[in-house]
Amino acid sequence: MNRRGEPFYSYGSYLKDKYGDKVYRIGVDTGFSCPNRGKNRLKPGCTYCDEMGSRAPYLGDEQTLKKQVENAMAFLKRRYHARMYILYMQAFSNTFASVKRLKEIYDYALSLAPFKEFIVSTRPDCIDGEKVDLLSSYMKTGIDVWVELGLQSSHEKTLKLINRGHGLKSFERAFSKVKERGIKVAIHIIFGLPGENREDIMDTIKYIAKMKPDGIKIHNLHIPFDTVLYMETKMGEITQLSDLRHASYTVEALRRIPPQTIVMRITTDTLKGKLALPKSFMGKADFYSLVRKTMMEKGLNQGDMYREDF
Repeated sequence: MNRRGEPFYSYGSYLKDKYGDKVYRIGVDTGFSCPNRGKNRLKPGCTYCDEMGSRAPYLGDEQTLKKQVENAMAFLKRRYHARMYILYMQAFSNTFASVKRLKEIYDYALSLAPFKEFIVSTRPDCIDGEKVDLLSSYMKTGIDVWVELGLQSSHEKTLKLINRGHGLKSFERAFSKVKERGIKVAIHIIFGLPGENREDIMDTIKYIAKMKPDGIKIHNLHIPFDTVLYMETKMGEITQLSDLRHASYTVEALRRIPPQTIVMRITTDTLKGKLALPKSFMGKADFYSLVRKTMMEKGLNQGDMYREDF
């Protein structure tokens, strides 16, 4: 167990250890698109991704960056008495622009509040040396910088099937470039992708574990209505992981990753009105409790199956 007596190192524990109090993320949409969609964000991208592009549901129709931050801070202060914040560029691919344009947007966004950390979510094929240099420059201001890289699967066949538009080599290059600059890296993966079974999923976990990422986000596959994957589902069958099966895979995955890797997420959030599948899945808090309880009762811990050489 970690020093808080928990079976895995949660993101909340990490922030509490580092800052001595709760820190709240403010997810924003800065208007970026992604390589799969080009300039038109409404074009199809990855088969599981809808027109929201992981845009935080609470943003509603708000477009201006300043208003997004102001509204989020007001809500967090009113609801949770929040005092510390993280700027989270969440929607679409937040390095998909020229370095000049990125600097303008990053500088402006970071000026809107005294953020403790800066998180940029993006794709491996949107990372190069100049962009990493820009991101690392913000560390000189005293804030932690994170890059969240979407991988989803370590299987080339799956990446092609879900139209990721990049392969493992691209991911490995991006991961190395970011880590070389001392920037923290979190990796996104999805359990339950078409054609993948337990062995395939654990192969992805082993692949990631070797890299010793700073953080990991585990998602159960969500299929929104307005996606290519939903249309494919209507013409055939995709076996959906139940909440109990996803919990079982999550526990096994946590045991295989390094104990120091921060577990930032273990389920997916999608607005109910947009979610086609799964039709039934326990709530986020209940799922976290189930995973924690399962591990505690069985004496299991994050990293207890991790091996440097596997």
